Amino acid sequence: MRTLNISTASAVFLLLPRTILAEEVTLPAPVIEWSFYILLIFAACVALGIFFLNKGNNVKNEKNEKNEKNVKNEFLSSLFDAQNQMIYSVRPNVSVSDSVRQMNVHRIGAMLVMVDTKLVGIFTERDALTKVLGAGLDPTVTNVSEVMTKNPFCVTPLTTLDEAMDIVTHKRFRHLPVVEDGKVVGMVSSGDLTHRLVRNQSGEIRELVEIAGRRGSPR
Repeated sequence: MRTLNISTASAVFLLLPRTILAEEVTLPAPVIEWSFYILLIFAACVALGIFFLNKGNNVKNEKNEKNEKNVKNEFLSSLFDAQNQMIYSVRPNVSVSDSVRQMNVHRIGAMLVMVDTKLVGIFTERDALTKVLGAGLDPTVTNVSEVMTKNPFCVTPLTTLDEAMDIVTHKRFRHLPVVEDGKVVGMVSSGDLTHRLVRNQSGEIRELVEIAGRRGSPR
């Protein structure tokens, strides 16, 4: 009889947790319904958040593309206004050493060679390395007229930044004299163009300039 009581008590003990568990997971219908609505509202909030985030990114990208396009279409004259462009030049009979000395003083990589107001050539650091030192010439007695690039390729103040960068990249020029009505009004370099464009298109422009530099330049 005692054994029967123990067995009965054990059975009741084993069944008790299952009954309690069943009662705990059995929720009233209103609670289940409200849980569904809460999940639905949460999902809607997440979807709206993603939508507005994507919309904001699209607007930002469109704005950046518009600014980039506007910058590319700016004229070279905008660089002169921003830099208070100075024109540095030497006469054809100036020695290479004197020309390089002036380039170092002004911290520039090229010097225009002019007769009065007429542009006759351009002398660059590359010319000094390849045409003077590389050729074994004495820079103190060699005039820039002997090693300059004659009749250099020129652009106008109305040339756009995008057009100028295309010239620098494909024609492998590092310096572009800017001429208006036969008169030199300034000079821009690949560095000037990169500095102006890099704020909106850093990766692409830097890569193009590096490619142009690796290919080598006659200037």
